[in-house]
Amino acid sequence: MAVACDNILSDSACKVLYPDRGGYPDADSLHDRPLQCYTTATVTPAAIVDDMKKAAIASCPKNCGLCCQTPAYNCSNVAYPRLNCATITKAQCDSVAWRTIIAQDCPASCGFCNQGGCVDAILDCANDISICNTVGMQDFVNTYCQKTCNRCPSTTTIRSIVASACTSYNADSSTLCAAWALNGFCTNAFYTLAQRKAYCARTCRIC
Repeated sequence: MAVACDNILSDSACKVLYPDRGGYPDADSLHDRPLQCYTTATVTPAAIVDDMKKAAIASCPKNCGLCCQTPAYNCSNVAYPRLNCATITKAQCDSVAWRTIIAQDCPASCGFCNQGGCVDAILDCANDISICNTVGMQDFVNTYCQKTCNRCPSTTTIRSIVASACTSYNADSSTLCAAWALNGFCTNAFYTLAQRKAYCARTCRIC
């Protein structure tokens, strides 16, 4: 996680600004962070200087091994994710099949903390935003370019679908409904109305 992001500045500039000490931090090594990433001192042990650390996070977080403290990665994953957030790989973060689920359940694992639970399933949607309004592309953009084309599911719309005038509801079939509801199960468009009703009709107040 500490080196999962990209540098904001070019890698070449970061190497000049933050000279390595025998190698840069990476997922498989124990290389120390460059001193300039967190202090004005020239030897260790050294006191952390907040301004130096903030500058490193804002410019060269990967070379400094500080990705996990950038806004994109510094958030909490949901309490009951549908997959193991700790084992997510870079390939999954870029995968059409995984990206939307990860953005909802494990945003901190892929740097999706600022995306509001909605990302494009493919990475190149913004290359040609005219597709958002092209008649023959609507099914495509609704599925793969939700963020770029502003097609993210609306919790307001979903709530209006499940709202009803019922006075009684079927019993929940799962004992986890209360926890799921706190994490958005009742309003998450990933789950169909039939699924929400089958598991948590009473908690989600679905007739």
